[in-house]
Amino acid sequence: MIKLEKVKKVYQSNKQNVVALKEINLEIKPSEIYGIIGYSGAGKSTLIRLINMLERPTEGQIWIDQKLMNQLNDRDLRFARQEIGMIFQHFNLLWSRTVRGNIAFPLEIAGLPKEEIDQRVNELIQLVGLTERADAYPSELSGGQKQRVGIARALANRPKVLLSDEATSALDPKTTDSILELLQEINKKMGITVILITHEMHVIQKICHRVAVIDDGEIVEEGSVFEVFTHPKKSITKEFVKQVTETKMVDETLRYLPHDSSSYILKCGFVGETANKPIISQWVKTVNVDVNILEGNIQYVQDASYGTLLIQINASKDKLDESIAFLQQNGVEVEVVEDVRYQ
Repeated sequence: MIKLEKVKKVYQSNKQNVVALKEINLEIKPSEIYGIIGYSGAGKSTLIRLINMLERPTEGQIWIDQKLMNQLNDRDLRFARQEIGMIFQHFNLLWSRTVRGNIAFPLEIAGLPKEEIDQRVNELIQLVGLTERADAYPSELSGGQKQRVGIARALANRPKVLLSDEATSALDPKTTDSILELLQEINKKMGITVILITHEMHVIQKICHRVAVIDDGEIVEEGSVFEVFTHPKKSITKEFVKQVTETKMVDETLRYLPHDSSSYILKCGFVGETANKPIISQWVKTVNVDVNILEGNIQYVQDASYGTLLIQINASKDKLDESIAFLQQNGVEVEVVEDVRYQ
């Protein structure tokens, strides 16, 4: 559906050239929700602007639905862009137009008959849940309602691809979840390919099928969300995963642990079925050790569960090794994250 081959973007200035994207290779499947996550300045917004050809790559090729986008002439590019919808962080609505008028705008530009425009606008207003606000102006809407208008407008021309550039970063957590659920519903109902640009791992975890991590203009890690979430390889990916798997209390918990001559801290990961089994109680009975659960949570990624526990174990080195072996044999990922023994 979407393929980027050796895509590079360099911004030229009088003083020096700025390399925004170094060499991007991506392939996004039809009807999938694909996330691209990175910190500010990593190049993710540049990447999404290249996909819809708001900017042209310095090098490389961009294919969408078997069209080589960066070789289209202006006329063909205008038609190709009608199959690409885009929603923005700050909504970009026309303040002089109502909800209905904003959604109708791209259809008017496309030259559709009024009757057809009215029918399509009514369908979209119902889809995004704004039936009672159809005649309201943007100044009368909440942030979440404004973004729903933006989504409806992006869908007006029945695009095959929907691009989302930090579309939830200006919203509160509850509203963010409602917008993500709407995008997920649209993806399922329409089979539309969705590309999400974000710096929030929660957004990726909530609805994406696959994810690419971008850092300093390069894709440093890519894969299914579950695989990247449960087995992050790069340090930057681990930082993003910590956004949703670890609380800020961990450091404080470790700092104020009572001094013990034979105490270890284990970080245990429970993936899939292991998250729902009584493995800890079995471990305590089998190995005969004292444990103290300091922290824990269970996350759900792509309908699969992933749990983490921070556990203090009071035991000898032999008992520690026996404990790790028992847990690993039962499918638990174990890491000794802190040795707080005091001699």
